[in-house]
Amino acid sequence: MSETSANAVTLRFLAAPMDVGHSGSVDAGTVLEWVDKAAYAAAVGWAKSYCVTAYVGNIHFADPVNSGDMVEVTATIVYTGRSSMHIRTVVSSGDPKGGPATMRSQCLVIFVAVGEDGKPIPVPQFDPATPEEIEQREHALARIKVREDIVQAMSGQEYTDAGTAERVTLRFMAAPTDVNWGGKVHGGIVMKWIDEAAYVCASRYCGMDTVAVFSGGVRFYRPLLIGHLVEVEARLVYTGTKGMHIAVHVRSGDPKGHELSLTTYCLTVMVARDESGCTPMPVSCSKSGAGHPETGCPTTCSRSRGRPRSRRPPRRRPCWRSGSSGPGTRPQCPWWGRYGALR
Repeated sequence: MSETSANAVTLRFLAAPMDVGHSGSVDAGTVLEWVDKAAYAAAVGWAKSYCVTAYVGNIHFADPVNSGDMVEVTATIVYTGRSSMHIRTVVSSGDPKGGPATMRSQCLVIFVAVGEDGKPIPVPQFDPATPEEIEQREHALARIKVREDIVQAMSGQEYTDAGTAERVTLRFMAAPTDVNWGGKVHGGIVMKWIDEAAYVCASRYCGMDTVAVFSGGVRFYRPLLIGHLVEVEARLVYTGTKGMHIAVHVRSGDPKGHELSLTTYCLTVMVARDESGCTPMPVSCSKSGAGHPETGCPTTCSRSRGRPRSRRPPRRRPCWRSGSSGPGTRPQCPWWGRYGALR
């Protein structure tokens, strides 16, 4: 680790073979784990106290990181609230034998400083001094209103068992190896679980390997404890020509009980890539043909419920919640238009 300035930290390391995922390059979940660690180091160094992840957003995965790459993760504090720190994090990688590093992904991470009682405590204020720092601060401030709009939009969404879109649920116990420096589950680990669930959901839908290219945000509502039962539910909520929007909810609770509480939420855009790993491929339901207009499934699929084959083209948006609008209407994804979602 190296410090580039008082408000920034850079981690440098080699991408290991065990970091490689299903796509042949480093998975988005692993990259997010690196991001969380670098941002944590910057937050703790600034606040001089323990800090927790509150939000990770505006995540762009521009290019893959490969095994053996020299990786640099730079986390820079760009704005501070009373107890929060907004941290711009950039992941770059390149050939360890030499040459410049290339930016692979970037995002904005929000950490909150907490005291021994777990309640937020004040942090030193960051005063930007250069034009670039001022620009980054203004960018962080602009994102606050966007996040509030997204939270409000998502609060009105209801997911029921009546939908027919692809849906998967992973269940397991939070292991001691998932622990962070505060004794709870590491935020980066939770984001890795989210990426894994989104991968399974998207890959089942299109019948191909998929990778994450963008995330509208990861919101952490409450800590997740070691030894708790974890449920990661991923639902397909919208499809374009190439992009698959996956909503992921993480819930956890005491395994001796029967109730699980929402701990984390994320909406991720997944794509299937060609053999080169560079070009997104068009996607459609792996079970679809000239199928039912509401589900895109052939008449042999259980979702068609025995209705006659339609001559109309299949809908590109899955019927993912009860009461959803009919064919040909505007997509209901709450992120649409705010982040330029991939179609």
